[in-house]
Amino acid sequence: MSLLIRSSYVSQFHTRNSKPSSFSDQTPSKSPFFSSFNHNPLINLVYKRNPRMQSLSFPSSMTVKSSLIDPDGGELVELVVPDSEIELKKKEAESMPKVKLTKIDLEWVHVISEGWASPLKGFMREDEYLQSLHFNSLRLKDGSLVNMSLPIVLAIDDQTKEQIGVSKNVALVSPQGDIVGSLRSVEIYKHNKEERIARTWGTTSPGLPYVEEHITPSGNWLIGGDLEVFQPVKYNDGLDHYRLSPKQLRKEFDNRKADAVFAFQLRNPVHNGHALLMNDTRKRLLEMGYKNPILLLHPLGGFTKADDVPLDVRMEQHSKVLEDGVLDPETTIVSIFPSPMHYAGPTEVQWHAKARINAGANFYIVGRDPAGMGHPTEKRDLYDPDHGKKVLSMAPGLEKLNILPFRVAAYDTVEKKMAFFDPTRAKEFLFISGTKMRTYARTGESPPDGFMCPSGWNVLVKYYESLQESDDSSKQQQAVVSA
Repeated sequence: MSLLIRSSYVSQFHTRNSKPSSFSDQTPSKSPFFSSFNHNPLINLVYKRNPRMQSLSFPSSMTVKSSLIDPDGGELVELVVPDSEIELKKKEAESMPKVKLTKIDLEWVHVISEGWASPLKGFMREDEYLQSLHFNSLRLKDGSLVNMSLPIVLAIDDQTKEQIGVSKNVALVSPQGDIVGSLRSVEIYKHNKEERIARTWGTTSPGLPYVEEHITPSGNWLIGGDLEVFQPVKYNDGLDHYRLSPKQLRKEFDNRKADAVFAFQLRNPVHNGHALLMNDTRKRLLEMGYKNPILLLHPLGGFTKADDVPLDVRMEQHSKVLEDGVLDPETTIVSIFPSPMHYAGPTEVQWHAKARINAGANFYIVGRDPAGMGHPTEKRDLYDPDHGKKVLSMAPGLEKLNILPFRVAAYDTVEKKMAFFDPTRAKEFLFISGTKMRTYARTGESPPDGFMCPSGWNVLVKYYESLQESDDSSKQQQAVVSA
C-alpha cells in the first residue's frame, strides 16, 4: 500500500509509522490542493490531484502507512512456467502454428511475463486493446480500473493468420529461431494502424521512431491470448544482472527495509542535475519522517531511437556515478526497465508510472516533457512539456501512486555547479539539454565543471570517439572501393 489516504480515513489514520511532530509544521491544516480523491502527506513535494475540489481540514498530528504498494489487480503476474513443466510445454508448442517475433515483440514478452503490465496475462485481445486505446485503462471483473495507457499487442501478417487457421494455441519463436513460449486461447482481430498511431501519439506525421521501426512494417492483424514463457528472457549482453523483475525488486526493497521507494526513469546519462534532484528528494522524504527511502534508478532498456545513447554505455556511466559517490550505493538500486520506448509523451508516461507500481515503487518522479520528443516534421516539441505531469496527476488507475514533480535544475554559472533554478537570477543559469550534452561529448568539447562527474563524462567521450573512429574507417573503406 502506498501513502494514498482516501477520504474515508481523513478523521482517523490506522498505521504503523508515526510521523514526527515537525511534520505538522510543514502540513497546513487546509490546502486548496487537498482533495478527497488523493490525500498525500508530502504537501510541498508531491504533485496533487484535483486542485479544484473542496479543500479539507486535517488534524495537526497524523500517521500514515508506508509499506510497499500493492501491484495492480492485487497480485503480481508471473508467466514463466515451472521447471517441472518446461519439457512438456515445449513439446506441445512444437506442434502448434508458429508466430515469429521481432526484437521488440520479444521485449514485450519479457515485460508481460515478469508482471510489469499486471494484471495483463498476455498480448491483448480485442476488448482489452480497445479499452487501452480509447480509455487508457482496463476494467477488471470486480469493477475496478487499472491504468493501461499503451496497447500491448502482437501483430501478424496475412500468411501467418492463414497458417494459424482455427488453431486456438500458437508457439512464439524468437528472432534467433527458438521457441520461447506460447499464446493460448488466441483471438485474431484487425490491426487498424492509422487509428492506433493517431490515438497513441496524437499525430500520424512521418518520422515517429517506434512507428517506423515496429508498427509500419508489421502485419495487418493482431493476435491476443494467454502467454506462457518457457524460460526467463535473457539477452546475454553482459547486462542481464541489472534486469531485476518486479518480484526481485520487491524482495530487494524488503531486504533493505525500505519504508518508501521513489522511482526515477531516464534514457540519458545521469548528470549532476539529476543527482541533485534525486538526493534532494531523499532528503525531503527523510524530513517528512521516513527512515529509509530507497531510490530506484531505472533506465529504460528496450528499443530507443538511433541517436539516444546505447544502453551499455548508459549503464557504464551510471556505475561511475555510484562509484564516485554522486549517488549513494547503499540507498540506490540500479536496474533496467525492459520496456521499449514509444516517445508518446503524456500517453506513455502513464505506462512508465503504472509499471513502477507493479515493481513496488510508491513515489514516481516526473519531469519536463516526459517520454517526449521533438516534432518529427516541425521545429517544436511534439507535446506540451507540462502535460505529462498534469496527466499523471489525474490519470485513472494511478490514484495510489504519489507523483513527485521534477524541480528544474540548471548550471549555476556563479556557483559553478548544478543547482535548482532560481527565476530571480535567471540570467546566471545555463540550461544544458540532453541534445546539447550529446553534442559536447560528440565534438570533444568539455561541459562546465560540475555538470557531470569526470569518470562518467569520460565514458560518453570514449563512446563518441569510437563512433567517429568507426565512421572514419567506413569512409576510408568506401574511398578504397571507389578507387
